[in-house]
Amino acid sequence: MKDALGKLFIFLVSTAILGCSSTAPKDEGKWLGYSETGIASFYADKHQAKKTASGELYNHDLKTAAHRTIPLGSTIKVTNVNNGKSVVATVNDRGPFVKDRIVDLSKSAFSSIGTTASGLISVQLVVIE
Repeated sequence: MKDALGKLFIFLVSTAILGCSSTAPKDEGKWLGYSETGIASFYADKHQAKKTASGELYNHDLKTAAHRTIPLGSTIKVTNVNNGKSVVATVNDRGPFVKDRIVDLSKSAFSSIGTTASGLISVQLVVIE
């Protein structure tokens, strides 16, 4: 646990110093390959069956994500930078609304690449579709 917190601290400091790895494209057609590195969180249980920005109901069991600017319906690959595990998710909501986080993942997507007990993980996301 102490080692994981140390790695997270180092990642946060280096991210703050270096900033995001890319800036968001203005044209929706140019999102393919867009990449960003930062912190991911997951949806709390209270969001289950609530409407997302796309109009779908949030479901913990589906591989979905919230991002501030990536177009709804886009497919992203999210990789845990500490263990190399990846998950593919569909952006169907807007968020996260907490400073310094780049993506909110559904509980099943988050669990595929990390443990929900950690609450936050360092990730790289890439738009693949």
